[in-house]
Amino acid sequence: MISSNEVGSPAQIVRVALDIPASEGFDYTVPPSYRDDLAIGSWVLVPWGKARRIGLVIALLDQTEVPPEKLRALLGPLQGAPAPDRHWFELLRFAATYYHRPFGEVALPAIPKLLRTPPAARSRGSAFERARARLPQAVAPGELPADPLPLTSGQQTAIDALQAARGFSVQLLHGVTGSGKTEVYLQWLASILAAEAKAQVLLLVPEIALTPQLIRQLQGRFRAEAVAVLHSELPDGERAAHWLAAAEGRVRVVVGTRLAVLTPMPGLAAIVVDEEHDPSYKQHEGVRYSARDLAVVLAQQRKIPVLLGSATPSLESWLAARRGRYRLLPMPERVGGGQLPQLQLVEPRARQQRHGLLGETVEAIGQALAAGRQALVFLNRRGYAPVLGCDACGWLSRCESCTAFRVLHRQAQAAGGGRPARFRLVCHHCGADGPVPRLCPECGNLDLSPVGRGTQRLEEGLAEIFPQARIARVDRDVARRRNAARDAIDAAHAGDIDILVGTQMLAKGHDFRRLSVVAVLDVDAALYSSDFRAPERLFALMMQVAGRAGRSAAGARVVIQTRFPSHPLFTALARQDYDGFADELLTERRQAALPPFVFLALLRAEAPSLQAATDFLDTAAQIGRELLGRTMAEPDGSASTPPEPVRLRRPSEVASPSVRVYDPVPMPMMRLAGKERAQLLLECESRTVLHAFLRDWLAELQAVRTPVRWLLEVDPQEI
Repeated sequence: MISSNEVGSPAQIVRVALDIPASEGFDYTVPPSYRDDLAIGSWVLVPWGKARRIGLVIALLDQTEVPPEKLRALLGPLQGAPAPDRHWFELLRFAATYYHRPFGEVALPAIPKLLRTPPAARSRGSAFERARARLPQAVAPGELPADPLPLTSGQQTAIDALQAARGFSVQLLHGVTGSGKTEVYLQWLASILAAEAKAQVLLLVPEIALTPQLIRQLQGRFRAEAVAVLHSELPDGERAAHWLAAAEGRVRVVVGTRLAVLTPMPGLAAIVVDEEHDPSYKQHEGVRYSARDLAVVLAQQRKIPVLLGSATPSLESWLAARRGRYRLLPMPERVGGGQLPQLQLVEPRARQQRHGLLGETVEAIGQALAAGRQALVFLNRRGYAPVLGCDACGWLSRCESCTAFRVLHRQAQAAGGGRPARFRLVCHHCGADGPVPRLCPECGNLDLSPVGRGTQRLEEGLAEIFPQARIARVDRDVARRRNAARDAIDAAHAGDIDILVGTQMLAKGHDFRRLSVVAVLDVDAALYSSDFRAPERLFALMMQVAGRAGRSAAGARVVIQTRFPSHPLFTALARQDYDGFADELLTERRQAALPPFVFLALLRAEAPSLQAATDFLDTAAQIGRELLGRTMAEPDGSASTPPEPVRLRRPSEVASPSVRVYDPVPMPMMRLAGKERAQLLLECESRTVLHAFLRDWLAELQAVRTPVRWLLEVDPQEI
């Protein structure tokens, strides 16, 4: 052991967080020339094997358990790096603790790649200098509206409540689609910026596709301010420049997707989370954090207000508002007297369809076009067809590496074309991509045919039904081409598109003023999904996509093709009754002891064989049960096992009064990218008790030697 007595002052040893799995940090000695330059949060360059890495100082130590012969010296502070930010560190520490992951795994991936890449030996200037040279500039676009818009009474009431807020508070802005939530955001944030010269504001959005439109609105309203934009698809240099400008307080308006919540902002004074219910706020790789939840924590730490906005709030937020933890700000009316669209349910059973469209749907679209209006056809399935099949033997285009089908995709043709369309088979889960077989791999049949339809095939069918219509498709395939999705949406706003075809990318945030008809296809699968959150998500999606219609004129219609027109979800949807639907779901969740009334964690495992994955999870479950047995033991050695509350399902094992450990089961998608996967569910009525158990349980799991890859996810959104 080396201590401060052996090497001098405590500052001569530092612990550095690196982006290394399952590591709480690495200890280094500090050369004399750097001893006065380091503090908690300093960016440093350290040796790592024969290479170098960038890390963050997380502790100044007076001793270390690392043997002297293995202790290496850090290479020095990182030149040009931002000053240590205490507030940023507090949020990162909370996230690391709450999600039970090492600090470095949370902090380092949140930093743009260019700023955490060790500088080359002969590089001219640091990455920080280059990023500072690309500071986002304020713009003055003459066509953008700059003045605040007139407010409805609901908007004014919401803004008055927000401006009266002091310190930490959570406001839930529940506004129907078209009620003007964005205008409330803009006017409130403007008042924050006007009140303090160095104030910064953060606006989170769920989808990258929403950022161009919102950025233009922000630039029009805040013409004296540069706007920093942060999302994963920005070029590396641009993202680094915007991140650094926000971190150093040189821009006051920051808009971004979920990763933006982990950006240091020294002057942060207010946060807005738009479409707060959206599942996109949950990270699905690496540290599985919720940006919405971290935004609330960040506001609490900084003692500032946070505004959550949605037409269909998450049940977690709705329950918090019902219990008085969040303040509910309702806006039940549309801006400008716009009427909510009428809902029409049409049943496709035993009826003829044209390219998946029933007669009522075709008629509604035709009437919209004849009146000079627009139509949106919504199908939440990209590609040409979900599967390719052989009618002779029943072969289907299953993915060899996943428990899924490869989707038939039509490749984009070059301008001018001439050649017939080419197709590929693509797995949307592992990314496997291959040509369409010339004949059936099973029986040799030459007649292979697409089964079902995706947005590409739907677009093709609509072009046949409405040959004079100008049609544009917006989905993730289109969005991969730079600016393609933005150009299509801009064309729709300009009136140059008659029919929009797309997925959930079109369902939120867009204000299409000429849109009078929305047609919704193939949504029934969510009605009988095994995911208990499926009804909540389907209702939100239907409310969002329906809300695109009728924003500037009466008589708008939403036509939903469904085999279950009498389902209670559609009944509530027809009434636009989110309140009643959400309260009914909460009653069901309470009776079933499901979130938000209990808290969940999932231990996931993947291995070459399912047996190996489940064997590890069996071991983990046994360790957990033994741990629970020890913590439940009374002083006299007896065990206390009070009866469990009434539930719709019961675990087979004896558990503690709070934490329940279930048996491992295969994941819904059991095979992904050639790996077999299983999961182990834990639940508890107390968040505090669950996390205390997870901390001790993980400490014991870390000692288990296994080739199986495993990951703990806290507050999982999919089970």
